[in-house]
Amino acid sequence: MKKFFRIFLLLVIVALAIFIYVRYYFVLGEGVKSGELNYCVKKGYVFKTYEGKLIQSGIRSLSPNTIQSYDFEFSVTNEKVAKTLMANSGMVFDLYYKEYKGAIPWRGFSRYVVDSIVAMKDPRNGNIVR
Repeated sequence: MKKFFRIFLLLVIVALAIFIYVRYYFVLGEGVKSGELNYCVKKGYVFKTYEGKLIQSGIRSLSPNTIQSYDFEFSVTNEKVAKTLMANSGMVFDLYYKEYKGAIPWRGFSRYVVDSIVAMKDPRNGNIVR
């Protein structure tokens, strides 16, 4: 009976480890989002993380003859990237992100985690700043 219990406990631990890995650490998708940076802030009760919002405009809505914007909310893990975003609010950014199935408190509030800036443009004249 002890041997069965040990094997059962080992299987439960392995299954739990696989579940946690797939849910919180496996990269489900990755890509680039482009839009105007609305804000980037550092916030949190216990874990202070960088959170931001990118506004993508020009996406068609379900209603005819209307334009609807899409808000892309994300977390930032790299402090240098976060400081660049905070210093340039209102600019148009192309942000490289990774999508996870779940959020972890010390990584941020969002399932989408931005880890680099592909390009930064001035919305007034379209010049690439970076």
